[in-house]
Amino acid sequence: MDVGMMMIFSSYGWEDGSDEQMWEEELRLAELGADSDFDCLWSAEHHFNDYSFVPDNIHLMTHLAAKYPDIDVGTAAVILPWHDPLRVAENAAVLDLLSGGRLRLGFGRGLARREFEAFRLSMDESRGRFDEAAPMIVNALKTGFIEGDGQFYKQPKTEIRPRPQHSFDDRIYAVASSEDSIVSAAKLGAHIVMFADRPWEMRLPSIEKGRELHRELHGTEPPAPMLTEFVICGTDLDQCEEEARQYQGKFVESNFYHYEFLGEHFASVKGYDSYQQKAEIARQTGLGGAVDGFMKAASWGTPDKILRGLEERRKLLGEFEVNVSFRFGGTPYDVAERGLKLFAKEVLPVLKSW
Repeated sequence: MDVGMMMIFSSYGWEDGSDEQMWEEELRLAELGADSDFDCLWSAEHHFNDYSFVPDNIHLMTHLAAKYPDIDVGTAAVILPWHDPLRVAENAAVLDLLSGGRLRLGFGRGLARREFEAFRLSMDESRGRFDEAAPMIVNALKTGFIEGDGQFYKQPKTEIRPRPQHSFDDRIYAVASSEDSIVSAAKLGAHIVMFADRPWEMRLPSIEKGRELHRELHGTEPPAPMLTEFVICGTDLDQCEEEARQYQGKFVESNFYHYEFLGEHFASVKGYDSYQQKAEIARQTGLGGAVDGFMKAASWGTPDKILRGLEERRKLLGEFEVNVSFRFGGTPYDVAERGLKLFAKEVLPVLKSW
């Protein structure tokens, strides 16, 4: 199994501490992850507030690729509606050249109204922009030329320089939390990226739909989905449960805040029907119900409990990649470091043998 480490660079849940301190702590964890046997360092793209602030994850990963030459780097994800696809293709080509083919390039379309508004973009356009930009970028990294004639991107055929040096086959990822995004990911031939925010039985139909669409469209077996989750790992099960409820719970709260899941706006935004359903469930169950569902999906506890849970998940879903974060929702640095080190020592070797 391929196992990555996720960095979100958040300050939501920490009562004090500068942005510099938040980044310094996350980068210390990145160094520990790179020195362990993780396969890839990953980061999201988010802007403007405590939930997460990584405005340019390709820039960040260029730094980490230079600092840690023996581990892959990945974007989970570059939010394509906020970028010119030509610049994404160029920047990805540069990072992949500098890293010797170690970039895993993940795309997303965005979900937070506050971020779209700051970029002066309509959320109604997110699906159209993503579905135009993503294949343009993938094709550019394959052929060395980018072009497009869609509604949003009138791009004359242009050469990418430096020319892409390595195949991106099996290195394209796409966040897919909605049915439309499952279809988009399958068309790209991408790894589906999902987050541990609800019981996996609820995710299985979408995963199977993505696999079947990939087989129909490409005539090959689909790449393994990547499941991103937020981990509490320790030796005392009761303590871990208490920490999970506190820090995973605070992370769920940060999602409610950042994405406005208790709001009504998803009902009127084109292409976000599935999120309106999630918002309605959130209003019915409240934060407590959402935290319970999150804890059922996420990994927390002793190494043995975490391994048993992941084995059960593999029986349910089939093969997958996993991407784990240890710092979220106000997790103190010593708790995050403890979890990372114990996970790397006792969980990671077993997963990599699967």
